[in-house]
Amino acid sequence: MTAPFGERFAAALAERGQFCVGIDPHAGLLHEWGLDDTVEGLEKFALTAVEAVAPYCSVVKPQSAFYERFGSRGIAVLERVIAESRAAGALVLLDVKRGDIGSTSQAYAEAYLDPASPLASDAITTSPYLGFGSLVPFIEVARINGAGLFVLAATSNKEGPEVQEAVTSDDFGGRTVASAMLDHLRELNRGAQPVGSFGAVVGATIDGGFYDFASSPINGPILAPGYGEQGGTAADIVRIFGASAHNVVASSSRGVLRLGPDAVAMRGAVDRANDELRSLLG
Repeated sequence: MTAPFGERFAAALAERGQFCVGIDPHAGLLHEWGLDDTVEGLEKFALTAVEAVAPYCSVVKPQSAFYERFGSRGIAVLERVIAESRAAGALVLLDVKRGDIGSTSQAYAEAYLDPASPLASDAITTSPYLGFGSLVPFIEVARINGAGLFVLAATSNKEGPEVQEAVTSDDFGGRTVASAMLDHLRELNRGAQPVGSFGAVVGATIDGGFYDFASSPINGPILAPGYGEQGGTAADIVRIFGASAHNVVASSSRGVLRLGPDAVAMRGAVDRANDELRSLLG
């Protein structure tokens, strides 16, 4: 077993800062780089981005869908993105948002978290909306392999509140669904040092106030998408997470990638983001 993900996450943020780059090869970005929307264009784009940012940021987050759309050859590129990012010292958070039940969850977990798989990553995103208990296979495989999970809780998309701000029945605590997910994570991470391996996805652009991260910290990693070009700032991270802000990794994709294929410009964006986050988060 490798060291638990939470331990490696804390060390990565301390060494490389709290900024995560999403390596998301949108067709529009490929065209902006002067590349064709083909597997060859995908490979050039993704591996150039990895070379530019993975040695300098704590976490990279490839979105699997943009590779899957090219079929098996696109998945082969994703495998290289994962391997080369990890070789450069970055943690890889594979954005797959998987959520199912029973043996299907087990198979997904083994595909992405078992070191024997060519897609094995340090952590993945998961969806708990078949019930938090449906994530048990992911949790067990993650524990065995020292991997991590980032569970969708309060996302920044406009459709999210329909589900995430709904209130559960008294049998389930009469709290919002998002709060229930965070409470489950707090229990999973109880007593972990320096931080647990089971994290949450909470948007950097949400209103906040739905959960008291100060009095009930989840003691786990937090992914805050929406930072930068989508409007989220370091001040928002302090506002939303308070004393838990030191466990947040803020994520941006387009704000960095559209500076390519200039590797120096992309690295500069990573440095500026880390400096901004460090100035407010410490």
